[in-house]
Amino acid sequence: MDTRLLQTFATLARTGSFTGAAAELRLSQSTVTVQIKSLEKALGARLFDRMPRGALLTEAGRRLVPLAEDVLDAESRLLTAADGEGPVTGTVTVGAGETLCSAHLPQVIAALRGSHPRIQVHLEACGTAGAVEGLRAGVLDCALLLEDEVDHPDVVAERLTGQPLVLLAAPHHPLAGREAPVTWPELAEADFFLHEQGCSYSDRLAGRLRAVSGALPRLTRFGSIEAARSCVAAGLGLTVLPLANAAPSLRDGTLAAVPGPALPDVSVLLARHRRRGPTAATDTVTAQLRQHFAAVRRTATRTGET
Repeated sequence: MDTRLLQTFATLARTGSFTGAAAELRLSQSTVTVQIKSLEKALGARLFDRMPRGALLTEAGRRLVPLAEDVLDAESRLLTAADGEGPVTGTVTVGAGETLCSAHLPQVIAALRGSHPRIQVHLEACGTAGAVEGLRAGVLDCALLLEDEVDHPDVVAERLTGQPLVLLAAPHHPLAGREAPVTWPELAEADFFLHEQGCSYSDRLAGRLRAVSGALPRLTRFGSIEAARSCVAAGLGLTVLPLANAAPSLRDGTLAAVPGPALPDVSVLLARHRRRGPTAATDTVTAQLRQHFAAVRRTATRTGET
C-alpha cells in the first residue's frame, strides 16, 4: 500500500476538511479526494462521511486512524534508521491549550525552525480531555497539559515545570491597589472572568470561590483567555492567569496584580501515549520542549517567581 494515501488519510482525519488537508499537503483538493477514494477502495470500507462542513470520520475511519499513524511512525523510523547521519525530518502534532500555545509554543517552534528546519510542527488547540483522546486516537504525537496529574492508563506524563498564577484586575479596580491581601470572602463578592470549564487553574479557583460560606460568586467563562483579559482590562472584574500569560499586560500597565491568598502553581505536563514508539522527529520536539521549560524554570528561580 502506498503510504502517501495513509498520510492523506491521517491529515484529513486531523483537519476534518478536504480544503485544509490539501493546503497542508500541498496537493489539489481533487487529488486528496482521489487518494481517499483509492484508500477506501483498497480497504473495502468508507472512511469519511462527506458533510456540508467537511469530512466526518466513520466508525471504520476512527478505528483505522491509530493504525495508519502506527504505519506512518514505523515508516519514519525506518527512513531515519536508514539515514542515521542525515537531518531529522517528519511531522509532529502537538496538542496544547490556549494558555500554553500563546505563551510558550511560538518560542519552541521558532527554535526548532532554526535547529531542525525539516521538522514540521502542527499545533492542535485542545483541553485535557481532547488531548487524551487525541493521543489515544493517534492524532497527536504529544501534548502539553496544565494538570497536576493525568489519570488514564494509556497516557504517560512527565512534569516539566510549575507555572505561578496571579490574580489580575484593571489598575483602577478597587482591589488592585490594596496593601493588605484580599481575602477569599472578599474575592467571592467580586465578578470574575475566567477561561472555559476544563481549564484546571480556572476550575480550581471557581471551586474555591464557591466554597466560601454563603457566597454566590459571579463567574463568566470564556473559550478565549483574550476575551477574559479584555473584560478585566475594561474594569469589569478579576481573572486568574499563569504569570507567563499575564506578564505582557503587567509590563504595559493594562492589568495589575491583586494581592490575595496564595495560589498553588499549576503543573505543566508533557504527555505521550504509553504504547506508541516515538519517531526521531517527535523525540527532537519533546527534547526542545524540555529545554524550553527548563530555561523558564531557571529564569523563574533567578527572579524569585517560584
